[in-house]
Amino acid sequence: MGEAEAELKAFVEKSGIPAGWTLLGLSALETDHPLNVGMLGMHGNYAPNKLTNECDLLIAIGMRFDDRVTGDVSRYAKQAKVIHIEIDKAEINKNVQADVGLHADVKEALPLITKGIEKREHPEWLQKFHAYKQTEQEVIIKKDLYPNKEKLTMGEVVRLISEKTEGKAVIVSDVGQHQMIASRYSKFKQSKSNITSGGLGTMGFGLPAAMGAKLGAPDRTVVAIAGDGGFQMTIQELGTVMQTEINLKIVVLNNNFLGMVRQWQELFFDKRYASTVMTNPDFITIAKGYGIEGERVEVRNNLEKAVQKMLDFKGAYLLEVRVGKEDNVFPMIPTGAAVSEIRLD
Repeated sequence: MGEAEAELKAFVEKSGIPAGWTLLGLSALETDHPLNVGMLGMHGNYAPNKLTNECDLLIAIGMRFDDRVTGDVSRYAKQAKVIHIEIDKAEINKNVQADVGLHADVKEALPLITKGIEKREHPEWLQKFHAYKQTEQEVIIKKDLYPNKEKLTMGEVVRLISEKTEGKAVIVSDVGQHQMIASRYSKFKQSKSNITSGGLGTMGFGLPAAMGAKLGAPDRTVVAIAGDGGFQMTIQELGTVMQTEINLKIVVLNNNFLGMVRQWQELFFDKRYASTVMTNPDFITIAKGYGIEGERVEVRNNLEKAVQKMLDFKGAYLLEVRVGKEDNVFPMIPTGAAVSEIRLD
């Protein structure tokens, strides 16, 4: 946000306009803000995706309209007037044609816009968001965060970490299903609390990025969340953790699959799983070889205690959680679909 979190909040609150966030915009506006309506994009929230194709005005601030956000760009927000505020001039009109393109630093532009508008509220429009949110809550969120099945879910792990750190931790995710789950279910009280590679798609990003985050914010709790596939791409960086004695918390959500690719193979290729099944090493033993303490959790009764133990431990700690092998991340916008065609299952 170009250090413009306060300016964004002031604009949102004066305009009364619901605010959705892209993956890299997460934590710029606190999660529980009443006008924060959730994440846009392929695995984003139901309401902001559906209602993008119903709004009459779309204000894009510091975003590039990538295909993960727009879906089928030929059917993206065609009914809306588009205002695009962006410091990189090349991004304006690149993917989505703007009615008003502002080549500007958002920290300078937003206060001028805020000053020129009247304070408004839009209760009927917000009620539409709330209705869609309730549908998503009933169909997806409850079973992700409070499952009644035997296998642990990625969502309940993220929920526990978020609750026990009171939304104040820096969450660094790798790439895959866990990345979407961490982004959907982490709660944030302050900005610069979500670090992810975004559209770069770099498996292995999580562990080294988390080390950098901890060195940059030594007084904050930093939790790296990785999948079993991505973690092994930079697992040797445990040696750097050992050498530098970084007090880093590492969570590996292990489903013995390259989960995001497997999800596509299940949904669109009749479960013809190819090169996605993982035969994994003993992560806890490897960590101990680097002098890093750790624990493996496979049953729900042990999860909360294990998360607390990790957070309380003075030093680096690896928590491996065995989660359901064929759990999927929903909602989902299939490739080539419009954002309003988002699927709940």
